[in-house]
Amino acid sequence: MIDVNVRGVFIGVQAALAHMGMGGRIVNIGSMVADVVRFPTSSVYALTKGALAAFTRGLAHDLGPRGITVNNVQPGPTVTDIVSAEVHEMLRPMMPIGRLGQDREVAALVAWLCREEAAFVNGASITADGGFSA
Repeated sequence: MIDVNVRGVFIGVQAALAHMGMGGRIVNIGSMVADVVRFPTSSVYALTKGALAAFTRGLAHDLGPRGITVNNVQPGPTVTDIVSAEVHEMLRPMMPIGRLGQDREVAALVAWLCREEAAFVNGASITADGGFSA
């Protein structure tokens, strides 16, 4: 998990920065588990997502002078092929809005963070979890 969730993002950001000019956008994909751990055996996953949130905050300071914003989207339970239908059904009653998120909802937040209208948002971890962590 550390290799994929932390080292992978670190290497990806390094590679992207080699090609970024002024005013670029970096949007990391974390997890609401960086802030709220609701299940046993989630500690290492939470560690990696917490590290990503901290990395995002640090990069905001490092890259701000280049006009590059760095933000972190923290999805909550989202319908994906990776998570089984049984897990989806277990999580659904825990969702204040009565459903899991959709990939397009997370993608819309990422797209907005890349727009000029979001240029003042920098170093933020934005949770999109339907109230799961509320």
